[in-house]
Amino acid sequence: MIERQSKKISLRKQCYLLSLNRSSLYYSGVLMCEEESKIINEISEIWHEIPVYGYRRIWAELRRRGYKINRKRVQRLMKEAGLSAIYPGPKTSKGNPDHKIYPYLLKGMEINRPNQVWMTDLTYIKMPQGFVYLMAIIDVYSRKIIAWDLGNSMDLEFCLGILKMAFANGKPDILNTDQGSQYTSPQWIEAVEKMKVLVSMDGKGRWADNITIERFWRTVKWEHLYLRNYETVREVKESIAEFIGFYNQRRVHQSLEYNTPEEIYAGHKKAPDVILGRPRASKSRGIPLDLDAELQELLLVA
Repeated sequence: MIERQSKKISLRKQCYLLSLNRSSLYYSGVLMCEEESKIINEISEIWHEIPVYGYRRIWAELRRRGYKINRKRVQRLMKEAGLSAIYPGPKTSKGNPDHKIYPYLLKGMEINRPNQVWMTDLTYIKMPQGFVYLMAIIDVYSRKIIAWDLGNSMDLEFCLGILKMAFANGKPDILNTDQGSQYTSPQWIEAVEKMKVLVSMDGKGRWADNITIERFWRTVKWEHLYLRNYETVREVKESIAEFIGFYNQRRVHQSLEYNTPEEIYAGHKKAPDVILGRPRASKSRGIPLDLDAELQELLLVA
């Protein structure tokens, strides 16, 4: 809009007419200095290690590492890098006191084949505007994702649609869920029992009862979602579909003796038996044996 070489009207007059500050005409951007680039890399390293840290705690960590930097600068650099603390999102397991709660059937059970036990759960994914919800059904023995979908809400119809997709691929002896209202609803229970599948539910507040799907949430978020930025639900869904294909068919699991979920599920390979509720840690895996059993289960590599 500004014509610097105009002979008819001065720069002062052009700025006045456009309501521009003349000083902005003489500003030119500079390339990021080496020091700033180093700080951004350090910030990124801290954030990927502890993504719940906001700019204040990252500033404090940088100071501990010897950087002389103020908080406003850290805040600016994090904004430029697209980094922000990952805060807890909406609760996905709100119960309904009018619904029947079923007992947990898996404690101490030896799970030694595919389709013996499935687990399912919901989690949320933070978007630039609000949240979207991811639901998946996993085979406990093989770790294979049987069915999944992404939606803008976590209503009953959304959950039943994924259950229908899963039953199109097979059925388990037992399906375990938490006590969320979707899973305790009469419609969900009817759909499960109609397939002659036993209903099992976590104890109240006992996330470790559904540990296999909890491990998958950790995997998909830390290995995939937290490393990318998404603008639309379609982008997230396409990206998750790509990752789950990789997870089922190509990603080897330490707990599966370095085989893939698809190899175990199809019966091409044999996996160790799964016994929920018992510690399976060992010194060779770097986890102290005296830790609480549930904490050991969470720390074990998927």
